[in-house]
Amino acid sequence: MITSKIIANGILRALLLITFCSLALLFFYKIQSVLLYLIISLIVTLIGNPILDFFRKRMKFNHLFATVSTLLLFVLLIFGFIMMFVPLIISQGENLSLLNTNSIEKNITQLINQITIFLENHQLDLSTLWNEANIGSKINFNIIPNFLNSILNTVSSVGVALGSIMFITFFFLKDRLMFINSAKKLIPDKHEEKILNSLNKINILLSRYFLGLLLQLFIVFVMYLIVLLIFGVENALVIAFLCAVLNIIPYIGPLIASVLAAILTMLSNLGSDFQSEILPTTIYVLIGFWIVQIVDNNISQPLIFSKSVSSHPLEIFLVILSAGFLFGIVGMVVAVPFYTIIKVIGKEFFPENQLIKLLTKDL
Repeated sequence: MITSKIIANGILRALLLITFCSLALLFFYKIQSVLLYLIISLIVTLIGNPILDFFRKRMKFNHLFATVSTLLLFVLLIFGFIMMFVPLIISQGENLSLLNTNSIEKNITQLINQITIFLENHQLDLSTLWNEANIGSKINFNIIPNFLNSILNTVSSVGVALGSIMFITFFFLKDRLMFINSAKKLIPDKHEEKILNSLNKINILLSRYFLGLLLQLFIVFVMYLIVLLIFGVENALVIAFLCAVLNIIPYIGPLIASVLAAILTMLSNLGSDFQSEILPTTIYVLIGFWIVQIVDNNISQPLIFSKSVSSHPLEIFLVILSAGFLFGIVGMVVAVPFYTIIKVIGKEFFPENQLIKLLTKDL
């Protein structure tokens, strides 16, 4: 028989559970920066594990010295990128007047006028459409400087973030055996072997995946840079780097990179004749970028990713596509690592399932 006391206790427990969940969500929201540092540190650790093993096994370094050497290598790479790109980004910003709203509007208006003259010469009237729609007044040119100002404000916290990530990564690399032994004490004995095997396999596969991702981005960066240098685009190094970074977003990133490259190419050539210089150069750059993307999508990306996570290229494509429909761009970025984790766990805990057997036959 249900009494008022039972109902009251049930309501009280529900309220306590809701309160606890709300406080937990609020807590995680407040420490979201710390959680982000932990996630980035885990990724850096996965990338650093093979380097650490190389120093220990091949170079015969002791564990502490190998850990310090691995972190020092990361620091040197970061410092090298900063020294290489910050002056160029500042130069690019000055050249394109990115921090000056009036200059942005003037440059874009000048570019549109050149495009309009070109189209009118080919019996296409863009100016009427532009004026009737009053598009110019609807564009908020403050978006670009406001965005850049927010980046500049964020730069002040980059030092703290890098320091925190490097500090956490140091202990992840140095004390990984201690963390594993501590985890053993929390794992039920009947599942200990399966869980530890899963963690070891996940560590190996994700380390290979993130190293493969870096290799793929580097290959794309070099090919983009070659295209831009061939056609004499100013600040080719910065444009190639920004476009290569966008390739982290599968399939959509390269399209955004092409648009970005086209805009920066046209803005970098303002003052030149549109029909004879700006338009041909932009078209050649776009063709070059599309060739790079064809090579990347059909050769380097499937080869690197399929080898790193032991999955068929079509399998990876379908996983990324599905994740994109379900969770958007973030889903596409994390799809392959998350799918790899699920496959490893499935193979360890459900080895007799026919579907899992089919999907994990190469693991």
